[in-house]
Amino acid sequence: MGAKTTRVPAAGSGNGKTTLCSWVKAICRALDAAGCNSVALLAEAGLDARSLEGPTARCPVTYSLRLWKIALDATGDPAFGLKVASYIRPTSFHAMSYGMSASSTLKEAFQRAQRYCHIVSDAVDYQFYLCGSEYHFIISPTTELGDAPIDAVVGLYLRMCRSLIGREYSPLRIEFRRSQPPKLDDFLSLLRAPLVFDAEQTRLVFDRDSVERPLDGGNPELARHNDAIALQYLSQLERDNIEVRVREVLTQRLEHGEPSQEDIAEILNMSARTLQRKLGESGTTYKEILDNTRHALALAYLSAPRHSVSDVTYLLGFSAGSCFTRAFRRWTGQSPSDWRAGARVPLAETIA
Repeated sequence: MGAKTTRVPAAGSGNGKTTLCSWVKAICRALDAAGCNSVALLAEAGLDARSLEGPTARCPVTYSLRLWKIALDATGDPAFGLKVASYIRPTSFHAMSYGMSASSTLKEAFQRAQRYCHIVSDAVDYQFYLCGSEYHFIISPTTELGDAPIDAVVGLYLRMCRSLIGREYSPLRIEFRRSQPPKLDDFLSLLRAPLVFDAEQTRLVFDRDSVERPLDGGNPELARHNDAIALQYLSQLERDNIEVRVREVLTQRLEHGEPSQEDIAEILNMSARTLQRKLGESGTTYKEILDNTRHALALAYLSAPRHSVSDVTYLLGFSAGSCFTRAFRRWTGQSPSDWRAGARVPLAETIA
């Protein structure tokens, strides 16, 4: 691809998370529309407008969160996050945007969003799965973001749906983990869907027919072309991401038994102490990555009828079925068999 990734200087905390500067530019456009001086507020957040240029320019999440706070204080608008979504352009998110626009169904578009989400930011993960007659799209921040950025993500994907299927389309409901804002008018008028606040997770819930219906603008060849570009960029972006590298090795090795941190370090050609330090700098530990990887793989494996619970126990490297069951109850509140019988079946792309 040949494009270079430009970053503004790293800042303080944020666990090393970054986001495309497209989000920052959308915040600035929304600030200007609200009558604020975006250039001055950008400078107050410690950002230089020149550092935002370029399709792959990235910004530390710490800085973008600082700008969000400044923007909310300046506008006093509880729905500012939702409004920022309308200033995201069709080309804002690299090849991921083009691939989603060329998808043959909303299902494909959401699968692409889940698969390539770290192109936009590694501060948010998504889950997309079929639950009975509904599709659920769950928005899960990987670091503390606050309400407005998540509101913006909700608004973004709702706008994506309406751009692909029709302006009048609405999901069955939208659940917010956040508390209800003091003024609901803009939330109701912009989202036009039943809203639930103080939910367990932030999720958009869709009817199955709409999500699986063929889209008039679908272009499989164009979508595949942009998938290839997105994968190339994502692999370049995550080449030095120690969490990704550890997760990839674990996925390959777990079926041979639970590897130790020393085993993983040796495979990655570094000392165990270096691995521990790098993970600490990323705000995580080997134990956390092992647990999260097993959780994601467990859901994917159990969604495939060909895998028995005993098979999954072996594939995840647990020494006994009772160990897997205890871990699964901790993750989901259910036994593996009960979870599988409950029809909450995520797509295999959960771990893609």
